Amino acid sequence: MQLRLQERRQREEAPDVLLLLEHPPVYTRGRRSTPDELPMGREWYEAQGIEVRDTDRGGRVTYHGPGQLVAYPIVSLRPYGDDVHEYVRRLERVMIEALAAHGVEAEVVEGLTGVWVPGPEADARRKIGSIGVHVSRGVTTHGLAVNVDNDLQPFEWIVPCGIEGVAMTSLARELGAEQGLGAFADTLAARFAEVYEREPRGAAADELGLELPPATLGAPR
Repeated sequence: MQLRLQERRQREEAPDVLLLLEHPPVYTRGRRSTPDELPMGREWYEAQGIEVRDTDRGGRVTYHGPGQLVAYPIVSLRPYGDDVHEYVRRLERVMIEALAAHGVEAEVVEGLTGVWVPGPEADARRKIGSIGVHVSRGVTTHGLAVNVDNDLQPFEWIVPCGIEGVAMTSLARELGAEQGLGAFADTLAARFAEVYEREPRGAAADELGLELPPATLGAPR
């Protein structure tokens, strides 16, 4: 779906789109992934009901599953000077501001990807959001993932994002209560619009050139 939308956006046949969705349990491997990041072996993970997929995004291996919000912006970078680094910095801001709106302080850490919940010491910080993007002919695919109310156990079976010993957390774990994915998705969409200086609106499947009902698109905005 991302590739179809990207191709249409490159031809200026579709608008910029923000896909908001949940994935079924899956490990996705980025272009820099190495076999040691899945130490149990593909067959073991698939026996646990977790698919393993290779992707063309940057970064290493990570986990997606129910209760985690995934956002895939399919956007032209032309309004942002085709600056990929600036685009990623804004993705970080989107996550940090959305988490703050729900009561969790997060920050970026120099030399590490994603956003983190600070701890009393450097080794006590916990990762709550991940970023992995791909850009082709000035249009983005892939994007970010925020742990809202998902099972964190699958992260412990891998080397997430290639970082040994990383502690993962979620909005629910930090607040000590269940969290609604829909409410957080609305917040993140609003922050995305503000940070990227855009006006959000709904988009129907036929406008995007897709033969799918709008509900399956993860409420594009």
